[in-house]
Amino acid sequence: MCPGVESAGPGICPGCGMALEAAIRPLSETKFICPMHPEIEADEPGDCPKCGMALEPNTVQIDAPPDPELISMRRRLWLGGALALPLLFIAMSEMIPGEPLQQIASVRLWTWIQLVLAAPVVLWGGRPFFERGWRSVTSGNLNMFTLIALGTGVAFVYSLVATAVPHIFPSAFRSAAGDVPVYFEAAGVIIVLVALGQVMELKARARTGQALRALLDLAPAAARILRDDGSEHDIALEAVKVGDRLRVRPGEKVPVDGTVLEGASAIDESMMTGESLPVEKNQGDGVTGGTLNESGAFVMRAEHVGTETLLFRIVQMVGEAQRSRAPIQRTADRVAGIFVPAVLAAAIVTAVMWGVFGPAPSLGYALVNAVAVLIIACPCALGLATPMSIMVGVGRGAHAGVLIRDAEALELFEKVDTLVVDKTGTLTEGKPRVAAVAARSGHREDEILRLAASLERASEHPLARAIIAEAAARHLELGEVSDFQAEIGRGVTGLVEGVRVALGNARLFLEKEIDISQLAAGTEGHHAKGRSVMYVAVAGAAAGLLAVEDRIKESSHDAMRRLHADGVRVVMLSGDNQATADAVATALGIDEVEAEMLPAQKQEVVQRLRDEGRIVAMAGDGVNDAPALAAAHIGIAMGTGTDVAIEAAAITLLGGDLGGIARARQLSRATMRNIRQNLFFAFAYNIVGIPIAAGILFPPFGLLLNPMIASAAMSLSSVSVISNALRLRVAKL
Repeated sequence: MCPGVESAGPGICPGCGMALEAAIRPLSETKFICPMHPEIEADEPGDCPKCGMALEPNTVQIDAPPDPELISMRRRLWLGGALALPLLFIAMSEMIPGEPLQQIASVRLWTWIQLVLAAPVVLWGGRPFFERGWRSVTSGNLNMFTLIALGTGVAFVYSLVATAVPHIFPSAFRSAAGDVPVYFEAAGVIIVLVALGQVMELKARARTGQALRALLDLAPAAARILRDDGSEHDIALEAVKVGDRLRVRPGEKVPVDGTVLEGASAIDESMMTGESLPVEKNQGDGVTGGTLNESGAFVMRAEHVGTETLLFRIVQMVGEAQRSRAPIQRTADRVAGIFVPAVLAAAIVTAVMWGVFGPAPSLGYALVNAVAVLIIACPCALGLATPMSIMVGVGRGAHAGVLIRDAEALELFEKVDTLVVDKTGTLTEGKPRVAAVAARSGHREDEILRLAASLERASEHPLARAIIAEAAARHLELGEVSDFQAEIGRGVTGLVEGVRVALGNARLFLEKEIDISQLAAGTEGHHAKGRSVMYVAVAGAAAGLLAVEDRIKESSHDAMRRLHADGVRVVMLSGDNQATADAVATALGIDEVEAEMLPAQKQEVVQRLRDEGRIVAMAGDGVNDAPALAAAHIGIAMGTGTDVAIEAAAITLLGGDLGGIARARQLSRATMRNIRQNLFFAFAYNIVGIPIAAGILFPPFGLLLNPMIASAAMSLSSVSVISNALRLRVAKL
C-alpha cells in the first residue's frame, strides 16, 4: 500500500502499519516496503512509520518462504482464541444471577481469573497492535492501530485497576450490587478479532502474489548447455550466460530468451500471446524463455538471461504496478488524514455525554461506548479499499495479456475517448513481404532487388527485413555497402559496390531532386491494395520500385468494431503514403487518417488531440513511436514491438493485437467499479456504525453496541472489502 517503502527484510510498514510485501527484483537488491504506502522503503525488516504495518520484502520467489508476519499473527490468533473463549464464558455467566460459577467462587475471584486469562491475550497477542499504535502517536501519523491500541488499552488498564484496587473508584463507576464492572472480555476478544482480520488480510495479499509466482514458475529450473567439446550438461538456470548454446528437447520449456541456431520446432507461446496455436520456429527465429517446445529439438543461443528475460521483466512490471497508487487513492488518503482525529473527538464526546447524562454506573457506560466508537471506526476497510483492487486487477490483466505499468494508467484508461494507432505492426502484422518488383528499361528486377537489399542490411526497419528476405529467397548475392545514411521517415542512401543507391518514398526523391514521374503511374494499383511502394535510384536516376504489403491482423477488425461500439474515436498515423494508409483505414472503418508522418509529427498529432481536451491513448510498436507514446495520456506498446516502445508505454499488450485494448478498457472499468464499491462500503459502514456505537439507539430502544460486536463488525468490513476485490480475479475481459 506504500510502494515507495522498502526494507531489506520482512517487517512492518512505517507508513501504514501493514506487513511489507515482496516485489520482483534480484535477491541481491531486496528491499522492504509497506504494502499501504509504497514510498516507504527500508534495507531491513521493520514497521511502517505511517501506518505501523510490517514491512514486506519486495522480491517474489518461486519457492518463497512462509510469511513470518502471517505465522506470528496466526500464533497470536490461536493462543488468543483459546484463552478468549473461557474468558468470554466467564464474563457472560457473571451477568446471569444464580449461575453455578457464582456459587463456586465469589465474583471477585472470577474477576482475577479473567485477568489471568486476558493478560496473555492483550499483552502478548496484542503487542504488535500496541507497538504500532504507540509508533503512530510518536510519529504523528495516526492510523487504525491508534484506535485499536487506545480502545483495547483503556479497557484493559481500567479493568486491571478495578480488579487490583476497586475501592479507589467513585460510586458512579459501581453497579447496583456495588461491584466495579470489568471489561477484560472486551479487550481480549477485540484483540483476537483484530488478529483474525490481520490473518485474513495477509492471506488475501498472499493470494495476489500467487499470480506473480505462477508467472515465475513458467521458467524451467535447469537448462541443457552444449560445451565446445561437444558434451552436454544440465545446469541451473541461474548459471546460464549470454552466448551459451542450449539444447531444448520436445516437451521442455525454453530456458531463456534467445535465437534458434539449429533445428526447427513448434513453440507454444500462449503464455505470452494468448494464442493457442503453436508458432513455427526455424533457424534465426527468436524464442522466449518460459514458452513450451512442443515438437522438434533445436539448439539456441542465449541472448537475455536472468533479470533481462522478457518473463522476468513482465513479472517485475506487474509487481511494480501492484504497488503503485491510483489517483483515487489520494482522496482516500486525505479522508484518512482527518478521519482518525475525528474519531478520537467522537469518542471523547461520547464519553462525556454518557458520563454526564448516562444511567448508573454512568462512567462505566461512558468507557464502554467510547471504546466501541474507537473500535468500530477503525479505518481498516478504507485503507484496503483501493490497494487491494489495484493489486488484484493488475494481476488479472497480466493473465489476460495486458501488462499495466502503474495504477494511474489503470484508473485513467476507462476515460479514454481517442485512440491513436500506428499502422505497421499495430494494425498490421508487422511482417511485410515483397509483393512486386518493377524495373525501368535498362535495369533488371533482380538487380534492383539486390541493390535495395544490400543497402537495407544496415537498416532495422520492418520493410528492410522483407526486402532482404526476398533477396535471400531468390538467392541473390548482396554487395558491400559504405557511406550508409538513414533519412528518418524517408528512406536510406549509400554506396553499394561504389555505386550511389537511394531507396525510399516520394518525399526522399523529391528532396534529392530525382524524377520518379515515369514510375509513379505504376504505383496506383499497389496503393489501392494497401501496399507500400519504395522507389530505387541508381547513380542519381530512378531505376525501379518495390511494392511491399503488410497484411492487416485478423484481430484488428474485431478490435475496431469493439472500440467504435464503445464510443472511442480512432486515429491512424502512418509513414506510408496517403493512398496506402487510406486503403487500410477503409478496410478497418477507421475514423481519421494521417499519412506520410514523421516521428515528430506523430507526437504533434497526439499533443493536438490533448489540447482539444481529449483523453488520448497511443498504440505503437516501433522506436519511431516512442515520442508519441510518451506524449499520450496512456501509451500502449505491442508486446511484439521494440524495447524502446515498451519502456515508453504505460500498458503493454503481450499478444501484440489491439483486442488487448478492449480488454484493458474492460479491466479498467471493472477495477474502478470495484474500488468505488469498496470506498462506498467503507464510508457507509463508518457513517452508520459510529452513531450506533456512540449509543444513538439507546434512548428509543435501549440498545447498545458491545465493543466485541463492534470489533467483529470492523473485521467483517475489512473482510468484505478484501472479498469484493478478489472478485476481480475472475472478471470477464
